[in-house]
Amino acid sequence: MTIHIGAAPGEIAETVLLPGDPYRAKWAAETFLDNAACVNQVRGMLGFTGTWKGHRVTIHGSGMGMPSLSIYANELIRDYGAKTLIRIGSCGAMQEAVKVRDLILAMTSSTLSTPSRGIFRELNFAPSADYPLLRAAADAAERRGVPTHVGGIHSSDVFYDERPDLNEQMTRHGILGVEMEAAELYILAARHGVRALAVLTVSDHLLTGDALPSADRETSFGDMVEIALEAAFTGD
Repeated sequence: MTIHIGAAPGEIAETVLLPGDPYRAKWAAETFLDNAACVNQVRGMLGFTGTWKGHRVTIHGSGMGMPSLSIYANELIRDYGAKTLIRIGSCGAMQEAVKVRDLILAMTSSTLSTPSRGIFRELNFAPSADYPLLRAAADAAERRGVPTHVGGIHSSDVFYDERPDLNEQMTRHGILGVEMEAAELYILAARHGVRALAVLTVSDHLLTGDALPSADRETSFGDMVEIALEAAFTGD
């Protein structure tokens, strides 16, 4: 048990999927895992552990933004022995070729700041995904026929952005989409020598204004969860 996670020793699997929304964690666990049991409810941040095709998996909420994710990822890695952490979440597209419902696999994540900024000081550290996980996820998406884009994203520390000039430059430089957590996850994975990846469903589009209807979200997010699970256990 830690300050923010009430799970007992052994109740967290080495493979953890991290949706931001705790209720999305509940939905994913009930939909995709066998014998899923709730292992954390501290502060309403739900976590569940079960099995997928015989593999133990924990699906645990991370909250919104890098500071919140940093708390849970640190404790999952340091106190519970998590070895593979995959963010599953939504993002906004920033390229015309990327469509609503498409998948983005974040190879790298640019950011203005993260909770780890104080460690690096003057260094602009470039956080990136674990390549075998990234490759396995891309292969899984191709097998499922899911339109998928691999490249750089932006992890923003604000939801209500008022920097159209910055968005224009990111679009100009090929950034695929924007979300709020992946950069810090990748930094923590590098620091602790574990694997990390962000598998993101495009829920809205910053250029076109398109958005995924609420009624369609679970179906679209299902592909994301299954691709993350397949990637985590490729070769096992």
